[in-house]
Amino acid sequence: VQLQASGGGLVQAGGSLRLSCAASGRVYSGVTMTWFRQAPGKEREFVGGRFRNQNTYYADSVKGRFTISRDNSKNTMYLQMNSLEPEDTAVYYCAADQRLILSAMRSPQSYDYWGQGTLVTVSS
Repeated sequence: VQLQASGGGLVQAGGSLRLSCAASGRVYSGVTMTWFRQAPGKEREFVGGRFRNQNTYYADSVKGRFTISRDNSKNTMYLQMNSLEPEDTAVYYCAADQRLILSAMRSPQSYDYWGQGTLVTVSS
């Protein structure tokens, strides 16, 4: 499975961005696709994801502001980010795994496949 993330950029606080993550290769319909982010000097953290293409989960820090959706016909996952804050500045990564269990969803170490990352910068 190959993942291609795109859509990052520079935005002012309060603004919006939409990230995309296109998956290619042998992608099973029940794949879990998730967004992580990593700010300078910090560990990679869970943002949100769609578990086995069913239920969607979010980190508390983004709940109500970010929305994950998926276009199954394109094997593409989206991250709509609204009301962006300077604290959201990070490199955003998409990850996928075909056999993930729910309890492991928020751990970056659980994922077999990663995109290259896309930088989101939110200015104050």
